[in-house]
Parts: sequence; structure tokens; C-alpha cells
Amino acid sequence: MKINDDKIARLEEEISELPIGYISKKNINGKIRQYHQWTEDGKKKSKYLDSETALVVAERIAKRKELEKELKIEKALLPRRSTKRTGNSLLFKTNILISDNLKAFIQRAASLKSRPCLKQMQLFLDSGTQSRVFILYGLRRTGKTTLIQQAITSFNQSQFEKTVFIQISPEDTLSAVNHDMKILLEQGYKYVFIDEVTLLEDFIEGAAVFSDIYASSGMKIVLSGTDSLGFLFSSDDSLYDRCEMLHTTFIPYREFENVLGISGIDEYIRYGGTMSLSGINYNEHSIFSNKESTDAYVDSAIAKNIQHSLKYYQNAGHFRHLEDFYEKNELTSVINRVVEDINHRFTLSVLIDDFVSHDLGLSARNLLHDRNNPIDIFEHIDKKAFTESLRKALDILNKEEQTVEIKEAHRIEIKEYLDLLDLTVDVPVETIPIVNEKTYQTCVSQPGLRYSQTEALVKELMKDENFQSFSIADRKHILDRILNEIKGRMMEEIVLLETKKAMKDKEVFKLKFAVGEFDMVIFDSENITSEIYEIKHSTEAFPDQYRHLVDEKKCRETEFQFGRIIRKCVIYRGENRREGEIEYLNVEEYLKGL
Repeated sequence: MKINDDKIARLEEEISELPIGYISKKNINGKIRQYHQWTEDGKKKSKYLDSETALVVAERIAKRKELEKELKIEKALLPRRSTKRTGNSLLFKTNILISDNLKAFIQRAASLKSRPCLKQMQLFLDSGTQSRVFILYGLRRTGKTTLIQQAITSFNQSQFEKTVFIQISPEDTLSAVNHDMKILLEQGYKYVFIDEVTLLEDFIEGAAVFSDIYASSGMKIVLSGTDSLGFLFSSDDSLYDRCEMLHTTFIPYREFENVLGISGIDEYIRYGGTMSLSGINYNEHSIFSNKESTDAYVDSAIAKNIQHSLKYYQNAGHFRHLEDFYEKNELTSVINRVVEDINHRFTLSVLIDDFVSHDLGLSARNLLHDRNNPIDIFEHIDKKAFTESLRKALDILNKEEQTVEIKEAHRIEIKEYLDLLDLTVDVPVETIPIVNEKTYQTCVSQPGLRYSQTEALVKELMKDENFQSFSIADRKHILDRILNEIKGRMMEEIVLLETKKAMKDKEVFKLKFAVGEFDMVIFDSENITSEIYEIKHSTEAFPDQYRHLVDEKKCRETEFQFGRIIRKCVIYRGENRREGEIEYLNVEEYLKGL
């Protein structure tokens, strides 16, 4: 009987993204209130839910229970893995896939397009390097297991017969893995892929066993896992100078389109940041398709990533100032605040000030100053009630609710870890006249994470009774305006981030003047030249879009500081064209060309 390991892996992944626990109801002052209750790390947790959210969570809990029953049946059909040597039966202690079982496991990857970073792993596997291991790490759902499957799929028959895949579970130990590795080495296996290796509690301290013993003996070892910080800590400690690393978290637009078959900057804004098996019904299966699943991702893939690594590294000695966040389970709230901040500053005030909706505030100002149809949205909604409702929907705590007093030391460490996870990237902001202190714009590398908050805003706005006083035409106009403005700011952020990552030999930054700004400048310090850009979420071209680019004073000051301007461009969603000295570049074509 062929073992469906791929189905088991899929079920386990789906289950991990669904909530545990149950929904309880309490009668408080005659009103029925519903709570999501669960147990985590031996502690009982509880979270208040409005009636609509409670219904969604209840459905997801029920779905989890159904999948757990299905998984139990699949595992019951799973025979014990074993291998034989000179007639003696030797049982593996971990979950080992070889031969036909391995072939079934990698089968689905054969039809999938591969990410360009697969080449880096293939070069390692084909090289004669010894004493080094390959580390494949990144946040969940960024394609690590698929990359492994595709690497194995590319092997010839001789290589495949010497290949093994080990799936680590939380119950496994480094001792058990070491036991199995000895057997595999003796049997002549050369290519060893170990998935979720950071689940081993003693991995960070004992990781050197893979390089010093088995890689030195000729094995090609690929270690994979979602605990990015665990790998970073081990590469700085036990695996120092004995590993090659590949980070999968950042997924640029060109890979989103090429690998998933999904085109369009707006689709990338809504769902970008993770990989899916295919483009079919991607919006239904994306973890960013609703706020509940996004919160679960922030909690499990990001907050718990940090917490898990710090817990096991040097007996939690690396927690420094973050231990209280770990104990009080408040790190997720802090991360949500960072993502929501429209100014991208990552200052202490972002983490402690009372929550206000930056997205709604900016959109309301723009609607009020609309030349054709000015609308004062705050005259038609209960601003205080709406802000409170949205804050709860985004799972953000105000200062009086925070049990941990957030200080500058906390901010520095949270920023440090989010940067290490590749979730946040700083883009410089230059000014003219030049000031001594350089500022930065903190960009979030997973746009879907940011946009899910926008959809939560729209959902809460639609529930506001006063908002219903607008005509249906005005409601649609307001919501479209809010969504398009947020998409515009996100598109600008995406272009800045991807350009900065692609052009490592040049300086990429936003340039601000006393009045106005260039959305992006690319400065070539070698040739002393610069390119200036405006970034617009529009399909139409009109002169007002490039008024700053043709401002003689701004251009003169820019050339004095950053060299001769050799290119003036507007990046937008329309077709490539030219208006005199101004180039219009289609945003998708621009991003694919980086």
C-alpha cells in the first residue's frame, strides 16, 4: 500500500493554521458575550469575540476537529518505517522517507514552477564541499518544503537511491536524529533533507553534529525550518562558518506571478507574502484571505517564531528585555501595531500611544479636500466607537491594557528580531536641505499581512450604523477611495523595497523637499548619476503626476547633491509610454525586470 505522506503533511499544515479550544458564552448584565478559550503552554487563554467573529472562529474550530479525525485515520494506516542491514531489522526513531515513500512525497512538486533560489541549493548539492550544511529557512508558507521536493525531483536515479527525507516532530530529540543519521551513513545515503529541524529543543546548541560528523563524512545535508531565528542563532554559534544559508521569506512580485501564475499588482498587494500550490482559488486558500487566519499567522509564524527561539537559546538568556512579552503573550499585539503604522517609523510612540486608525484618518482628510465631491466622513460615524471596534478587530492593546510597560529597549529588540526574520526592511529617507540625522521608512515584506488590516477596517466601517446614513453611491465612493489610497501607499512601498533589494550596488531612497517629494531616487555613486521616480496607483497618465519631476528647483538641488539626473519616470498601472522627457513604466513590467 502506497503511503500518502503528502496528504498527511497537507493535513498537518492545514490543522496548524486553525484555532484550538472552544467558544464559551457568558451572561453579563443581561447581555450574552462570547469568548474564544484555549490552553497554551499549560496556561488558560481567553479572548472576547463579537458575534460575527465568534461564528467564524467556531466554524474554524469545527473544521480543525474534522481534519484531526481525518489525520488520525491516515496515520493509523501508516506502517512503521524500517530499513534492513545484513539481515538485521533496524528501526528508525524518526519519520524517515526513502524509496517509494519518498517518490510519492515529491510527486506533487514535479508539475510546479520553481523559485529562482532553487539554483542556490542545487549548486550546493552538486558541489564537492564538505564539512558544511545548507540551511533553508523562512516563515511558514514561503515554499521551503516545495523547494526540497523540487531539488529531489531533479536528481538522477543514482542520486535518488541515496536520498532520504526526515520529517521532525515536536516529540523528536537530537539524540534520535543522531541515531538515524548513523544508520543512514552506514547504508551509504548521501543526500539528507531534514525538515522542521528547529523543533528539536536542543538543536541550537547541538547543530554542529550535522556539519562536524555527517557532512565531514561526505553527506550533503539540507536543514529546513520555520524557526528562522533558531537558524540565525546556530549559524552564529555551533554552525559558525560551517553553513550556507538561504532565506525564503521575501517573495518578490516576479516570483509571485511566475511561480503561482497570478498576475497584477493589486493581487500581490492583497495576498503577497506566501506561496501556494497553484493559482487556482488562491484568494480562498491564502492565509491573508481573512483577518482571523491572518492573526493566526502573525501569532504562529512570527510571534511564536521569536518566542520559540529565545526560549531555547542559551537557556532563554537571549530574551533580554522580551521575556515579559513571552510570558504575557503580548508580542502579537505589538507586531500588529508595527504593521498598521502608516508612517512606517517604528518609534516607541507607535507601540504605546492610544490606537487611532491612520488609514481612515488620512483617507478622511483626502475625502474632505476632494475638489469634485468633498465628504466629511467623521460627521457620519461614531469615531470613538469605530476606533475601539477596529482596535479589537486588529487585536491591538492600548497602553492601559498592556501588562508590560514598553520601553525603548523593547522597541530596539523587537525591531532587531523582525529585521532578522526579513519581515521588515528599512528604506532611507533623505531630505533637501540635508539634515545630519538620517531617517528611515520601515517597509513590511509581506503585503498581504498589511492589506488584511485594511479589509478589517472596511468590514468595521460597514458595521457602523451612522455610516449607513450615506447613500449607497457615497458609501461605495468612500470605500473605493480608502482601498485605492491604501493600495497606492502599499504599491509605493513595494517598489521601494524591491528596488532596494535588487540594486545592492546603488543607493535607493525617498527624497523629501520643504514642499513635495520624489517617491524614489536611485543614486549611482560610482558614476555620480541619479534617477528620479513618482509612483502612482493609477491606470491613467496625466501631467499632475510628474509635476515634481519637472520642477527645475527640485531637479537642480537633486543634481547638486546626487549627480546628473539621467532618467525621470512615473511608475503606474497603465501601459509603457513617454510624455516628452518623462517615461511612464508599467509597475508589473518594472518589478519583473528587477
